[in-house]
Amino acid sequence: MTSTILCLLLQEILFPLSVEERGGRHRGGETCEGCMDDGDGPGSMCPTSVDFFLTHHKQAYKMSTRPRGLCLLISNVSFTTPDLDYRHGGEVDLDALKLLFFQLNFRVVVRSNIPAEKMIYELDLFSKLPEHAQLDSCIVAILSHGIEGAVYGSDGKLVQLQNVFTKLDNAHCPQLQNKPKMFFIQACRGEEADRGVDQRDGREQTGSPGCEQSDAGREEGRVRLPTQSDMICAYACLKGTVSLRNTKHGSWFIQDLTDVFSKHAKDTHVADMLVKVNARIKKREGHAPGTEYDRCKEMSEYSSTLCRDLYLFPGVPPQ
Repeated sequence: MTSTILCLLLQEILFPLSVEERGGRHRGGETCEGCMDDGDGPGSMCPTSVDFFLTHHKQAYKMSTRPRGLCLLISNVSFTTPDLDYRHGGEVDLDALKLLFFQLNFRVVVRSNIPAEKMIYELDLFSKLPEHAQLDSCIVAILSHGIEGAVYGSDGKLVQLQNVFTKLDNAHCPQLQNKPKMFFIQACRGEEADRGVDQRDGREQTGSPGCEQSDAGREEGRVRLPTQSDMICAYACLKGTVSLRNTKHGSWFIQDLTDVFSKHAKDTHVADMLVKVNARIKKREGHAPGTEYDRCKEMSEYSSTLCRDLYLFPGVPPQ
């Protein structure tokens, strides 16, 4: 673990974005679920076998540069406005993600406790880094308080998530065109606690109705891209609901995300890993007797405009 921390510190020295700012003061603990497990961050990363890489890489996004890509990790745990509590356990999430992305061979840059305007500045700076042109992908992870469609800066002002996605879309970040861009959002998306429902006995419905495909207006000649493509975004919870965080072990979402990725990235693409995360979150239940969060549920989700399978191929050397 000591060598890993030293490597992370070395990355910050060799690859600075800007001087890290820390703001805000500690406030009261957050009302949330009780302890449900003894998780303590990701375990050892299981490497991809050479045989698996050789049989799958041609149908997947290219993922073989070293590093695989750049990762911007924004974590706000301390806020300067009285209506946003200190995010106890947020530091655990930050450490777990730093280690995970380092193990996946991403160059990780952390910005902690920064106001909304600085968040936009860091995202803009990140999107313009020339290194993106030589690398295969990128990651943006944001850990903070939030509402539907936005996350809070440390000053209590909102950053719209659509602005985050726009910074790295095909129009604003051409160096990442046709390359996968991953987003991970650990934040509430509303104020409703999911109380859950009793499971109905009976046959489960499988499958879903199809939809019509439009081929109107196909343009010949130069290939054009939609403004946003090749993106996948994982959210800790559904629209309108709160995400749950353990003050000792971190958020449910980050606990399960880091564990699933460390075990399954060797032979499972990102979308399928996020399905595994969903399945784990679905089974969780809060334990906080006497509070509204007792027996509370959570459901993570993801949205995707990926156009190929996205394998991270941990341990595979540059091709």
